[in-house]
Amino acid sequence: MSEVRLEVKNLCKSFGITKAVKNVSFNINKGEVHALIGENGSGKSTLTNMLTGIYSIDSGIFVLDGEEIHPKNQVDANNHGVSIIVQELGTLSGLTVAENIFLGHEERFVKCGIKNTKQMIKEANELLHSYGFDRIKAQRMIDDYNFEDRKLVEIVKATYFDPKIVVIDETTTALSQEGRNELYKVMDKIREKGNTIIFISHDLQEILDRSDTITILRDGVYIDTVKSKDVSEEDLKRLMVGREVTGDYYRSDYGSKVSDEVVLSVKDVSVPGLLNKLDFELHKGEILGFGGLSESGMHEVGKAIFGASYDRTGSVKLSDGTEINDIPTAIQHSIAYTSKDRDNESVVLNQSIMDNICLPSLDDLADKRHMLSDKKLRSFADKFAKDMSVKMVNVDQFVSDLSGGNKQKVVLARWIGKDSDIVVLDSPTRGIDIKVKQDIYQLMDRMRKAGKSIIMISEELMELIGMCDRIIIMKDGMINGQIERSETLDENNLITMMV
Repeated sequence: MSEVRLEVKNLCKSFGITKAVKNVSFNINKGEVHALIGENGSGKSTLTNMLTGIYSIDSGIFVLDGEEIHPKNQVDANNHGVSIIVQELGTLSGLTVAENIFLGHEERFVKCGIKNTKQMIKEANELLHSYGFDRIKAQRMIDDYNFEDRKLVEIVKATYFDPKIVVIDETTTALSQEGRNELYKVMDKIREKGNTIIFISHDLQEILDRSDTITILRDGVYIDTVKSKDVSEEDLKRLMVGREVTGDYYRSDYGSKVSDEVVLSVKDVSVPGLLNKLDFELHKGEILGFGGLSESGMHEVGKAIFGASYDRTGSVKLSDGTEINDIPTAIQHSIAYTSKDRDNESVVLNQSIMDNICLPSLDDLADKRHMLSDKKLRSFADKFAKDMSVKMVNVDQFVSDLSGGNKQKVVLARWIGKDSDIVVLDSPTRGIDIKVKQDIYQLMDRMRKAGKSIIMISEELMELIGMCDRIIIMKDGMINGQIERSETLDENNLITMMV
């Protein structure tokens, strides 16, 4: 008989009139990886945010090893033996790596009111070495590191003090395969010590491979708890959405010719340390994929095209000869871009859904006197939020109140509303549930058929294979090969060019 580590009892949480978690109860055992799954807005992150002190509890309790706990904040949760690696960026800019690792626990390095910074850096470097993250230096500013390395710092921060429970909330979607493997090693060590992991992911195969037990939530309500070995992906889909999920995810067409018309030419584009002499063309009605390892430079491609790489050299040119060198020019000439780093680069968290969706379309929505009508803005935002099935109270709700997947829907709603001709999507399905993934793929296919051109940057090889007319593989900041759409194409064809 497994020993219970955490009891979740009658838990409730509301945001205004939205009931995010409704009277949820279940148990989590010691020494297990316990997965939480459900569609976007099902209550997974809300529940774990209450456990880790990020949100207050409306009603209900958590019982940890027989003791009722009420975490007031993340530091208080840490003191109870509970930590979290959040979905988005969880490190603070302007601090060193060491200061981020020991954030909230600096008192251990303070004596007579003086902080021993040298000792803090020494201990942080020893920790980084013990995790195998030697390339990350504790004394350097966290801003010197990319998104993935900052997630690795978060892993150290959340686990170095041997917590009883570690919540891993959609972390793997932010990591390359190499980064995921590092996280899996840490997960194995946590379990070997008899501690517990609460694992949230939309990758159902990953859930089945990595978890012992799975609890399913739907619309804030507890549905069931099952053993991973006893269920299939199809079983989980049915439990998540309450019905069979049917229909193909990906495109089913092969052999159709892409237009010869070139809509975007990229010539000799370089970004110091990231891209080196990039050359390619994008055709009308084409979905062009970019794949590679996390450090390959592929995530910089979208920024370079959108004019967001300030030290870029080379030429990004439209078919009419317009040079794209900055973001306003890109938007003015019907180019859209969604970043992998959603919270920092794709949405304005402390603004409403309406403000976020309308932002790039303000010139289009203004009248002849350059005046904006609140009614028109609201109608515009409401239409595209509903087209993307954003779970919200209304368009006045702040984006910061939404789940990760619903934030991503707002990002996509913004650019669908803008009706851009060239759409650059970096990791568009990151943190998105299975049903919305399917909706996004179908949306991309409709856009392609309507003559829109799409660049899709992704570390998910199957979605590149399933959706793209052509895939460019990046390595060390350069194009290492490209491959055309084919029924016989598989992941191995791409991996051989990536490594």
